[in-house]
Amino acid sequence: MYDVIIMGGGLAGLVSALELSRVGWSVVLVERKTYPFHKVCGEYVSNEVRPYMEALGVDLAGLGAKAINRFQFSSPSGRLLEAPLDLGGFGISRFTLDYALYQLALEAGVTFLLGKQVESATFQEDSFRVTLNDTETLQGRLVIGAFGKRSKLDKQLERAFMQQPSPYIGVKYHIRTDTFPEDVIALHNFPDGYCGMSAVEDGKYCLCYLTTRRNLKQFGNIPDMERTILYQNPHLKQIYETAEFLYNKPEVINEISFAPKKAVEDHILMAGDSAGLITPLCGNGMAMAIHGARLVSDVANLYLNGQVNRPQLEKQYQAEWSRLFARRLWVGRNVQRLFGDAWLSEWAVTLFGTFRPLLREVMRQTHGEVIAATPVSPLSS
Repeated sequence: MYDVIIMGGGLAGLVSALELSRVGWSVVLVERKTYPFHKVCGEYVSNEVRPYMEALGVDLAGLGAKAINRFQFSSPSGRLLEAPLDLGGFGISRFTLDYALYQLALEAGVTFLLGKQVESATFQEDSFRVTLNDTETLQGRLVIGAFGKRSKLDKQLERAFMQQPSPYIGVKYHIRTDTFPEDVIALHNFPDGYCGMSAVEDGKYCLCYLTTRRNLKQFGNIPDMERTILYQNPHLKQIYETAEFLYNKPEVINEISFAPKKAVEDHILMAGDSAGLITPLCGNGMAMAIHGARLVSDVANLYLNGQVNRPQLEKQYQAEWSRLFARRLWVGRNVQRLFGDAWLSEWAVTLFGTFRPLLREVMRQTHGEVIAATPVSPLSS
């Protein structure tokens, strides 16, 4: 019997595992891949979580994280606008950051079951039974779902968002270029999509874009789609024609949905993208996953410590999650409507160029306040 079973080893899973293990709970984390590995992700992190990450023991400077304090975005025709990032952030690859958190979690005593998948998670008599794809079973007092944007567990749980269209795909590369500044994150629009670019460690840049499955289906493969669709934006065309692409093939994820989700499903506490996925143009998904992991660790600790019962735990977690993130997600979904459509994107550049405070307000609404470097309350509290 574990105190906590965590399904998924991305940022939310790793941070919550690290926090809960450090205050004395027995934690097991199940992850289908083996660290380190790449993930489809924009790899920009808002400074709202920097103090907290460093308090966890993550040496961001030592890992080579790049400071980012300027934002650019362009319309499909190439019209460019730049604005300062008031809070700013840093660029670091998931390959590096997740591996650093994994090593810290190992030191904290987390049990990892890597290269395995959860087949089912059932709640009965106030505990959980989790079955893995190799028929191994785990028992736990609490289960945290941190398995990402979309999983077969979502289907098993009959989550409402699975019944809605999921028309997007995400594609990511690492590249090298000497023509792009390291302190800028750029958002380049193209028909039915947009592409983010920012520096990460070791002189590399993350190039990650979101587009529709319709675009890919129309051309049959990613290279042809990129040459026909993305190249319409001259900034993207220049990047593709001059940069060194470091992958033999890109990382790709299918069926991305931004539909609202519940933070508690069948008594499982959802965290990170499993609880809610913010549109990539907001550049805040990684910070939200980290912030959400801290929140789920706080409330889980209260329950495991006997300070709240299960109904109180679930009600408090859902309410706190909504308070922190519901508005960000709503703003992100609505602002996304300005991007990807050629006419709307051109209009947005004109609008934001005239009313720069509006752009800064959008960024403020989708990025929270700086999170203090306070760990989860210890058992003695």
